Amino acid sequence: MLDNQTSFKHINVEQVQLGLHDDSFAVIDIRDANSFTLGHIPGAIHLSNDNLSAVLRELDFDKPTVVCCYHGISSQQAAQFLISQDFSEVYSMDGGFEQWQNTYPSTVEIS
Repeated sequence: MLDNQTSFKHINVEQVQLGLHDDSFAVIDIRDANSFTLGHIPGAIHLSNDNLSAVLRELDFDKPTVVCCYHGISSQQAAQFLISQDFSEVYSMDGGFEQWQNTYPSTVEIS
């Protein structure tokens, strides 16, 4: 089993919402481009296979990073990938964007 230094952690939407107020987290959204355009967490960065290299060059590897997907499942694998790329603190958001949208519908940004 992996220890906390080599594995991502879990975070809930309430903790992410609190962290957005003081810019505590970078938020990475791995859903498809159309879904991201139709709505995402404020300030989220869309990450896909097409822009992976560019996004990795721009991110601060020392800033806590939250990965968001549809339901909180795919984000776990993506979070572990970011850990393998030497990000220091990575979280998978439990419940994904669906949980965010249900909990904070007025905060959803549209591109």
